[in-house]
Amino acid sequence: MDRRNNYTRAGLTVFCTAGAILLFYDTLFGSRVLPGLAGKLLTAVAPILYGAFMAYLLAPLVDVLERWFFSAPVARAREKGRFCAPGVRAVSVALTWAIVGVLLYLLVSVLLPELYKSVIQLANNAETYYKTVAGWIESLFERFPAIEPWVNARMNDAYTKANDWLQNQALNDALTVARTVGGGVKSAVGFLKNLLIGVIVSVYLLATKERSAAYGKKAVCALFSKKNAGWVLRGARRADGIFSGFVRGKLLDSLIIGILCFIGCSILKFPYTPLISVFVGVTNIIPFFGPFLGAIPSAFLILLVSPLKALYFLIFVLALQQLDGNVIGPKILGGQTGLSSLWVIIAILVGGSFFGIPGMFFGVPVCACLYCAVDFLLSQRLRRRHLPEETEAYGGDLPREETEGKKKEP
Repeated sequence: MDRRNNYTRAGLTVFCTAGAILLFYDTLFGSRVLPGLAGKLLTAVAPILYGAFMAYLLAPLVDVLERWFFSAPVARAREKGRFCAPGVRAVSVALTWAIVGVLLYLLVSVLLPELYKSVIQLANNAETYYKTVAGWIESLFERFPAIEPWVNARMNDAYTKANDWLQNQALNDALTVARTVGGGVKSAVGFLKNLLIGVIVSVYLLATKERSAAYGKKAVCALFSKKNAGWVLRGARRADGIFSGFVRGKLLDSLIIGILCFIGCSILKFPYTPLISVFVGVTNIIPFFGPFLGAIPSAFLILLVSPLKALYFLIFVLALQQLDGNVIGPKILGGQTGLSSLWVIIAILVGGSFFGIPGMFFGVPVCACLYCAVDFLLSQRLRRRHLPEETEAYGGDLPREETEGKKKEP
């Protein structure tokens, strides 16, 4: 029987190794079947992922409502061994989505009309702004006449290329743009459909969040030994703390920054206040680089109207970001990630290069989770070798193992 089990293990090992090699070769040099299947699977489960993300964001609000209004029924249900009181969870989820609906209504009814006015004003003043930029260029030529031939040569090249494009490729590119626009409309419709289904999925997930968490623990305990299951659950709790603190905290922080920017720009009477406030608030979601991504184009937009107001806006944004970095951000985010500034920059650059804007946002908590895992493994190995775990202990000579000193004692 033991020999048969050994043969079975050896056969499974050889089969899994050969399958991994074939998949690796197909992914790099073949028809890329596995990435295609992964893409189709991701498209199929997109509504579930949207619903899970919304439920993850709204779960604390459900808990807060139950603590404030239904603490007694919830306590009685916990004493009876139930996950939640009958009917209480349905009311809490309904109140949660009602609050979200009210906030969205306020956003649509108050902010969107102002955004529309700002966009229309920007479009109507496009010719004036063009003349302003042209005047800047002419004054630049007057001050530095040496660069005028170079700029004219570049403009002539651009004109030649544009003329060739109109004669040879304009029709094909127009068809390509039309197909792209059609695909974009189709994608937008698909996104709205997935979002609607995601809302329904989030309701079910919020209604059964304790049972889902308990089932996950049950699966971990069934798949791992008692010691390894404890490590997995502790790692999951740590990852949940990092993601929940960073994602929810960063979204709330960006909302506060957007509101403060709107109030400050309204008081200082900057042009395009709603558009600039939304842009600053949205780009603030991206750590480290977000304030620059929002401030530079907004300042240029104000510069077209008034250079002095553009200078005031830069000073205002600098003060706002100092307030965010020293007061608001630490109060909301705290030390959730535990990463230094260097690792934050690396996480943003790597995540953005692979996954764009979402990668720049989620790259920081993912990097923080990996950092915690590596730090835990290093600490375990150092503890087994009886070496200090503090990084400061390795600033000078390498510390010696305690067991090594004991072996050399007479």
